[in-house]
Amino acid sequence: MLKRRSSNLLYHELIGLKARILEYPDPSIKGFQGEVVDETLKTLVLSDGSRRIRVFKENGVFMFTLPSGENVIIKGFKLLGRPWDRVKMVLR
Repeated sequence: MLKRRSSNLLYHELIGLKARILEYPDPSIKGFQGEVVDETLKTLVLSDGSRRIRVFKENGVFMFTLPSGENVIIKGFKLLGRPWDRVKMVLR
């Protein structure tokens, strides 16, 4: 498996990464920061340890922090799809 980098993050597993919601239609969760604990076709589940929220990927802009400390901003519509299908795209 390729090392996670800003250039190939779209093709990697997001679970375990720190994420922050930069833009979202619901202002109450805008700015929420936590770890990605689950991912489905259309949603991400973030947890900060005390609160767990599920957000639609399509509606948000997210900033992911890679293990190296690098921050990557991704528009949510680019993350749509099943995680395992997205991971396979790099092999084609």
